[in-house]
Amino acid sequence: MENQKSSATQTMLNYGLILGIVSILMSVGIYAMGMIYDQGIAVMLASFVIMAVVIFLGLKNFKGANGSLTLGEALKVGLGIALISAIISIIYNQIFINFIEPDFMENMMKVGEQKMLEQNPNMTDEQLEVAKGMQEKMSSPLIGIAFGIIGSLFFGFIISLIEGLILKTPSVED
Repeated sequence: MENQKSSATQTMLNYGLILGIVSILMSVGIYAMGMIYDQGIAVMLASFVIMAVVIFLGLKNFKGANGSLTLGEALKVGLGIALISAIISIIYNQIFINFIEPDFMENMMKVGEQKMLEQNPNMTDEQLEVAKGMQEKMSSPLIGIAFGIIGSLFFGFIISLIEGLILKTPSVED
């Protein structure tokens, strides 16, 4: 059992690091292409697919090293990979926001305001101010970190659950 625990931890660290680095490389690519303020759904879907592939590879590696995989182990390993990746991505995002692109949050606020006006051209100044105030509250670093971790764990759970059901070793009762 100790060997299995070590293997789970090692798998989480290795594949979490891989997913974190791939996420950073994707962010750098988006920044280099000038798409940082208008990423769209394609970037979100690509991130989801990348996360699914890396977690799948991690679960497959864990199963190969241990000879079996239970749903509980799949959830634990998958969530560990997602958490480690989220921490790495958050560290990069904080470096990006504070040093690489210090005007990022201000520019995102402007983009958000522009999108609000495009979606609702009849918005009054009062409504716009209320919306901007809410946007400012939601763009604080702590809220961003919390949403980053919660989002990563949520999607990591869904992916790990599905992939765990696919990869789990059938038990005698099955």
